[in-house]
Amino acid sequence: MRALILAAGYATRLYPLTLETPKHLLEVGGRPMVDWVLDRLDPLDGLDEVYVIDDGTTSEDDRLGAVGDIGLVLDRKEVDDDLIVVAGDNLFTGDIEGFATAGRERERPVLAVHDVGDPELMSQYNTVETDADGRITYFEEKPAQARSTLAGIALYWYPRGVLPLIHTYLAETSNPDQPGRLVEWLYPRTPVYVWRLPGDWYDIGNREQLEAARAAFDAKPAR
Repeated sequence: MRALILAAGYATRLYPLTLETPKHLLEVGGRPMVDWVLDRLDPLDGLDEVYVIDDGTTSEDDRLGAVGDIGLVLDRKEVDDDLIVVAGDNLFTGDIEGFATAGRERERPVLAVHDVGDPELMSQYNTVETDADGRITYFEEKPAQARSTLAGIALYWYPRGVLPLIHTYLAETSNPDQPGRLVEWLYPRTPVYVWRLPGDWYDIGNREQLEAARAAFDAKPAR
């Protein structure tokens, strides 16, 4: 099993904080936020390598996008193992050992989900519906009118057999950026399941979300 931390964005909504410092190195709880992501990955049994790779881009104009970066790593590192993809600005208070277990048991793509609870916020995220077995039956990125408050977060399990479909997505579509678009394209083509994230979730996209995460993590000890 391998893991990829997505950390190549330019975080313009956090200017001026991110003019000189990458968002994922901003401090939360006295540590760079990416350290908390690494803490969550560290206990996972069978995790051989974690990738945080320079994609060679220098601005919003030439960036590859999140899915484009996944494709880059698949090629550059010749990945032929199960792959966890997680955004470096998504912080969790709960453990994710059960996520990797679910991925191995399903042998299908798995999306971590969290109940946002507020329909007004859903246009920032996506909306997910499932059947009784947890298989996604409906997924819409950035919905104008959400059908539920269950949202997929940037924590994905892709079994090795599905990795070629990521290249197919990049070849057939024109949106290499939002990783949720890959799930939206994928679930009608192959079964995709959900795993409910325990604890709280912080998606750090703006100053308000950053301060909320700092308040939650300030008293939290390192693992």
